Amino acid sequence: MEQFNFDRRSLIRGAALGAAGALSPGLASSFSLPLQKGRKTKRVVLVAFAGGVRTRETFGTPDNIPNMRQLADEGVLYTNVATANLGHFGATMSIFTGVSEPRGIRENARGQEPTLFEYLRKGLAMPKEDIWVTTTGGAQQVNYSYSLHPEYGAKYGANILDGEGIFNTEFKQLLDTWGMPESMGEREKALLDQLRKGVGGGPDAVREAERLARVEEYILKELTQGTSDITGTAAGDRKALRLARNLLSLFRPKVVGVVLQNADVAHGSYNAYSEVVRQNDAAIGELVMAIREDEELAESTAVIVMPEFGRDRDLNSRRGLDHGDGSPDLRRVTCLAWGPDFKRGVEIDSEQRTTDVVGTVCELFGTTAPLARGGRLTGLYS
Repeated sequence: MEQFNFDRRSLIRGAALGAAGALSPGLASSFSLPLQKGRKTKRVVLVAFAGGVRTRETFGTPDNIPNMRQLADEGVLYTNVATANLGHFGATMSIFTGVSEPRGIRENARGQEPTLFEYLRKGLAMPKEDIWVTTTGGAQQVNYSYSLHPEYGAKYGANILDGEGIFNTEFKQLLDTWGMPESMGEREKALLDQLRKGVGGGPDAVREAERLARVEEYILKELTQGTSDITGTAAGDRKALRLARNLLSLFRPKVVGVVLQNADVAHGSYNAYSEVVRQNDAAIGELVMAIREDEELAESTAVIVMPEFGRDRDLNSRRGLDHGDGSPDLRRVTCLAWGPDFKRGVEIDSEQRTTDVVGTVCELFGTTAPLARGGRLTGLYS
């Protein structure tokens, strides 16, 4: 790999300028949330374990999920969570709206019910750069970022990235021409930082330089850590989780929603589905490790992981698992909640609902979800 010289840095800086619009102004936000008195949580990562994931292959088979099992030992595990419905699009949307969404499998339209992201942005005047959604990709998943509700909508929506990140075709063509950059050494970073601080124009210019520097760093991290090159089993899900990790580490947003979907390979192969579960657990482990190793994030970040629904009790004729038999394996899932304000090592068997997450997160940040029909996850706080 060639060294990262001035011309390549110019390329990255140019890409940063182009990406800045997508990443919204003011990335280093000083926005302060009116959190509930005494709460430590300032950030939430909400992972919608979509694609249909049974408890049998997660907490019923701990060897599949060592990372989530460890989080459960340090947090709260809800073992009896009722799902909203049985179609991927609607059931996943229900996690983000707090309303059971009756959606067909091929529908592709924004919902009428406001999302968690809209409630937070409107209720708390939260800037857009503090709310992100990363997804496996696909036309339907962009609809999770905001609704068509006349009192909410796009102006209160989340930023959204699919598994390809911010790298469009034109940017990748530039990389093919110029080559892949390496991360700068500490000395080079320090020198570049001094140059940025020397830019004239007062505090506003310094803040703009800092903002662009963070975008540059994000692009470099994406390139040198290979998010775009992830392939194989659960590649889309692993990319979405890697994007979430990088966003959280670099920009410190208040909320990151992650939408997974590769587990739906279960229709055709039980073994492939089980491997997706294992790969997703490993990627969640990487995300949590980044949180643990960052002092600020470790003391302020909560993680919630929940499938949208499970899968059938019995294998189909292809030795896979569908989702239509109405069994408890399908209609009951397990929700994991881990964070600085949550109880530790507690299992709760009382019935909860997937639609309870929206109200829970809003309450955690000190606001409400007035149109959501779910409640709150009970017994959560220490």
